[in-house]
Amino acid sequence: MSGVTTDLDPTRVGRDPAGDGDARISPRRERTRERLLDAAYGLFAEHGINGTSIEAVCEAAGFTRGAFYSNFASKEELFLALSEREIRQRMRSLEHAVEHLPEHPVQDGVIAPATIATIVAAVMDDPRDERRWCLMNAELELLALRDPQVAARFAEQEESFRTELADILTRVLTEVGMRFAIDPAAATRVLISAYSCAARDAFLGPADDEAVRRAQSADWLPALVGRLVEPDPDAA
Repeated sequence: MSGVTTDLDPTRVGRDPAGDGDARISPRRERTRERLLDAAYGLFAEHGINGTSIEAVCEAAGFTRGAFYSNFASKEELFLALSEREIRQRMRSLEHAVEHLPEHPVQDGVIAPATIATIVAAVMDDPRDERRWCLMNAELELLALRDPQVAARFAEQEESFRTELADILTRVLTEVGMRFAIDPAAATRVLISAYSCAARDAFLGPADDEAVRRAQSADWLPALVGRLVEPDPDAA
């Protein structure tokens, strides 16, 4: 392979493929992981996990198999790490959006559409390529459905994401004098599922699917949120 570099040895002490958090990751190793994840993101979205070999990921990242196995025990572990990275990026985007909400977030006792759009964009939109993320999610769900070991970790990842998202949304609602009308975890699950279905439908549609997705969200999302949230009687 041209342009290939070698990183850590697969048998080197301190390797932590299970993600136990005990091993310290050096800056060099972190850069290697990021390059492998970046390469895998595009390949998995385009070819699927079964259609992408470890060799292809290594070649795209410019590393050898030794570098791969120094960081990931398997292709499936790489996939889960990639999903976790995307979730963390979206949570950071949400925290930033919460700090910069539009003026007048509540109008006439309902969440303003602009506020809803800001939050949804922060959590769901991938500025690089939302279609690729939709494909990645579909691949990961299929993998989890087929592999019980992946399913357990995927379910844990999903539950953690929903819990964190519900906590943030509850905090945002409290700050603007609103609350969820139903259990926050259930409401968050409904919102995620509804948006995911709309995004999938948009990407199955004709050419300008970005515009289609935005139009769908603008049409039904405020109405859905309006059913799920209500003024908080305990708000000052």
